[in-house]
Amino acid sequence: MSDERPLRIHCFAHAGAGVSSFAGWSRGLGHGAVAVPHLLPGRDHRRREPRLTGRDALLAELLPRLTADDETRQDPYLLYGHSLGALVAYTLARALREAGLPAPALLVVGACPPPDRAVGLSDACRAPDEEVLRLLGGLGGLPGGAEPGGIWHRVVLPVLRDDLLLADALRAAARRPSSAGTLDVPVLAVAGRDDPLAPPDAVAGWRRWTTGPFARRTVPGDHFFVRERELPRLIGRAGRVVRRLAPVTAGR
Repeated sequence: MSDERPLRIHCFAHAGAGVSSFAGWSRGLGHGAVAVPHLLPGRDHRRREPRLTGRDALLAELLPRLTADDETRQDPYLLYGHSLGALVAYTLARALREAGLPAPALLVVGACPPPDRAVGLSDACRAPDEEVLRLLGGLGGLPGGAEPGGIWHRVVLPVLRDDLLLADALRAAARRPSSAGTLDVPVLAVAGRDDPLAPPDAVAGWRRWTTGPFARRTVPGDHFFVRERELPRLIGRAGRVVRRLAPVTAGR
């Protein structure tokens, strides 16, 4: 039996979500990898905490989690972000580089155009509720109770709106020059075949955001393909490649 520690895949969810999308990832990732979802304030058991809407507050929340993690500091690790989470993951990777800290062995961005491409939903972060609901309806992202006065409208929409503000802030910050230059980590960009918000041709634009190796993959599904089986399988395979190229030596 191998005494290698599992490859840690730090996961960040889409706008308005907690971490439930990653609950079933263990089997899909396969042997030797583990998902580490990060719950942001303002949702689930952290619902009473103030939500984050800016880059500095986000980094103050997340950087200590990664830098205090011995396995993350010593072993290869991955970042995966879905939609808003992709901007979160990219922001973290760039901040780690700027601080001279160990960067991810692979950054995986899913269901998200790069920061230099206009996105209808995040661009509507200050639009009336009716416009946001219309855009969400086009994505198939509206459950029952989304009508005004319903529980989704009262509980989830405020979280979603603040997350859209965060996405807008992260996109703007990403377009500003970095003290570390262009990110140099390997990037895997994943698109849903039927995603109207982040189609494959838009997701391909992440190539311009790294000087490292780049790959793009398309998987079945719409904007919420994070809930399907193919994505964790793909990331699990990518993780095994990372392991072969950068074998873990700590903890043996």
